[in-house]
Amino acid sequence: MTPTPDAANQLRLEPETRIDARIDAHYGALAPQERRVADFLLEHLGDLAIFSAADISRETGVSKATVSRLFRKLDFVDFREVKDHARALRSRGVPTAAPVTSADTEGSTGMQRHEARDHENLARLTAGLGDGRLQQAVEMLASAERVILLGLRNSYPVALHLHQQLIQSRPRVRIAPQPGQTLGEELAGIGAGDLVVAVGFRRRPVVFGKAVRAVASSEAQLLCLGDSTSRHYAMEADCWIECPIDSEGAFDSYAAAMTLVSLLANGVLNRQLGAGRKRISAIAKAYDELDELEH
Repeated sequence: MTPTPDAANQLRLEPETRIDARIDAHYGALAPQERRVADFLLEHLGDLAIFSAADISRETGVSKATVSRLFRKLDFVDFREVKDHARALRSRGVPTAAPVTSADTEGSTGMQRHEARDHENLARLTAGLGDGRLQQAVEMLASAERVILLGLRNSYPVALHLHQQLIQSRPRVRIAPQPGQTLGEELAGIGAGDLVVAVGFRRRPVVFGKAVRAVASSEAQLLCLGDSTSRHYAMEADCWIECPIDSEGAFDSYAAAMTLVSLLANGVLNRQLGAGRKRISAIAKAYDELDELEH
């Protein structure tokens, strides 16, 4: 059976078929000029979209025929497929950095591009919240008897920060999995009155999807937060919020994600202001009694 385009793309992103692995596997057998092109590809995975095959030929000082021959040795049809492959890697969250330029090191160009991308992410987040789903998520967080925050790998810091903010204004909030615990231990017994917040930004462990499906099949409510790669979990969730994390560099930017955390936590506090203020006062008193914070 012929694989679907998505399935074929998935196969090409397996570790052994990624372009860096292909180059590593063939590097010893490459001619010196082919190695020059291979080195160029690895150094420019993050910005291959701005190059053509002729550009690579000119930048590396080798013929276009040599460039094309290398692509075929790496099992790519042409440079278009190489660029599609590099874009697919980046969309999956694989760090593929563009080289640092003198403008980035000597001026503010890099910072300005990063700022502009974060503004774009925030604008996309704002647009996605315009249909009332922010209010829905706040209501779920405020009214649940118990909130379990699930975050793995890159998602863990976001879940941890949301836990730290929510616990200031409402009780019975915990993050899962706890160190040394499995997800089965954390999710056993969830049911009506519980809310599981599944934070699923890209490069998620396989177990994340299994956990989402387990929660969806229970009587607990499910709130999913993530980037576009976790959009397919929206159908499992009672509420889904998409949060862009695109960046100009190799690593994703979580500025919009942390803004979302602030919006949710502030919304919960405002939703139950009286009880929230009492809890904040009690926590502040405990801080003083334990002398935990700097003055």
